[in-house]
Amino acid sequence: MKNLVKIAALAAVLVLALALAVVAGDYGPWYFAWMVGTVMIVLIAVSGAVLFETQAIAASTHPQQ
Repeated sequence: MKNLVKIAALAAVLVLALALAVVAGDYGPWYFAWMVGTVMIVLIAVSGAVLFETQAIAASTHPQQ
């Protein structure tokens, strides 16, 4: 039963992707690049914030280093 739900979910994602591809037409690759680029920018910003917080915590717990 669990596998059937997974297959149904993947089929729904496939249908959604095909519908978006039909609606986007020739601009599909541009929209894809825009979505991937936006996600990458957000992930890089979040990782920078996490690194900054980690360094700030380390500096406050070990001020001599």
